[in-house]
Amino acid sequence: MQSRRPSTHCRCEAPGIAGFSQTATPLPDAMPTTSPQFAPLAQLAADLKSGRTTSRALVETALERIADPAGQGATVFLHVDADHARAAADAHDALRRAGTVLSPLAGIPVSIKDLFDIEGEVTRAGSKALADAAPAKTDAVAVARLRRAGAVIVGRTNMSEFAFSGLGLNPHYGTPRSPWRADVPGDARIAGGSSSGAAASVADGMAAVALGTDTGGSIRIPAALCGLTGFKPTASRIPKQGGVPLSKTLDSFGPIGVSVACCALVDRILAGRDPGVPATRPLDGVRLGVLTNYVTDGVEAPVAAAVAAAVNHLAAAGALVEDVRFAPLDRLPEINRYPLVAIEAYAWHRKLMAERGGEYDPRVLARLQRAEAASAADYIDLCEARAAMIEAARTTLWQRFDAILCPTVPVLPPRIADLETDDDAFTRTNALILRNPTAFNFLDACALSLPCHPRGEAPAGLMLAGAPNADDTLLSIGRAVEAVLATTR
Repeated sequence: MQSRRPSTHCRCEAPGIAGFSQTATPLPDAMPTTSPQFAPLAQLAADLKSGRTTSRALVETALERIADPAGQGATVFLHVDADHARAAADAHDALRRAGTVLSPLAGIPVSIKDLFDIEGEVTRAGSKALADAAPAKTDAVAVARLRRAGAVIVGRTNMSEFAFSGLGLNPHYGTPRSPWRADVPGDARIAGGSSSGAAASVADGMAAVALGTDTGGSIRIPAALCGLTGFKPTASRIPKQGGVPLSKTLDSFGPIGVSVACCALVDRILAGRDPGVPATRPLDGVRLGVLTNYVTDGVEAPVAAAVAAAVNHLAAAGALVEDVRFAPLDRLPEINRYPLVAIEAYAWHRKLMAERGGEYDPRVLARLQRAEAASAADYIDLCEARAAMIEAARTTLWQRFDAILCPTVPVLPPRIADLETDDDAFTRTNALILRNPTAFNFLDACALSLPCHPRGEAPAGLMLAGAPNADDTLLSIGRAVEAVLATTR
């Protein structure tokens, strides 16, 4: 391993991340300098407490942005429950006047990915094949916990069909857009998937925080491509009852928000714990490993520069930063000849595909059908190979580092039009964007994506991954990393 000496200045060249094979990219155009996003949850809770705002006012703001004909609310949301949201907001305002506040999330507008059951609503999972399914009889556990904490659910967000893509394209209901270059006619960029609508709802101020899922990056990818923060917990941390599964082994439920503290609060509520936020852990002496293999090919120059600058600033802040190679990852393409997610998804989908396969997104259908060739022996071999790699990570990574760093995704948000019309480009780009985050799902890690690009420029995400079940530790480190990046971006 190569140790990083702290940098004493802010300038940083992209090649500062060892092993990155960069893709030349011209300097990107700037993002809008103003943002419609809600303030962080702690600020909203303080404003509610002081009377500077009300839950009804927050919810009306969200609903107005969803309904704005100049915005993308009609694409981002598959269902908006305005009446119930207003009634819930009024109820929380009344409770607050009576001295009752259920949690720091109480009275704040939240969006729910269309993968989760909400009592009385149809869970379509972004698909036409489930559009006429029976309404859910109960809330998913994750939704019920948010509701008990006082979250005001404003609606269900769009997604890649059945969560089976990292790009967020949906031929049935439309494709949510990243805020980057959103004001440039004809140059719309993907929000990332599969939780595309979840990220777009937060980026465009239609919700203060969003509930998403992450099986191979579906929280972290859209967070990175929309300039937001996303947290994928250890898969076993949040109960999975209620909704449409993709992979029962790999599925993780978590938040997309505007800060680590926002994600930490929601994560604690989802995990059934007290609704607090882990304290910031000082970076002095924190061991950070910069992964130099597998995740480093094809990184576009602006992403490499942003991540390299972030790493240098963390070293200057006192973190012990070292390069690390984890050779087992290089075998992932071979091990995942039949991906675990595809095999488990096929087991759930085979009956529905036989009955209504013609209503599927053809790209999703083709990926599911390829898993039909996998045998029981293939599945057992894959699970054993995964267990061996998790054990190798325990001794090689987690016993030596508090967190592992790498780009969340290696590219800037691609153009929607390029991916809609070219199957080969879709397949290549989907594989590239999923590559880095999927590695940590395979390792059963918890992981954060933090925005690390200069403010106003194209979005890039820095991923921090931690050991299985080290979620609170990673969130504590993430708060410190976020604080350093906030002073340098």
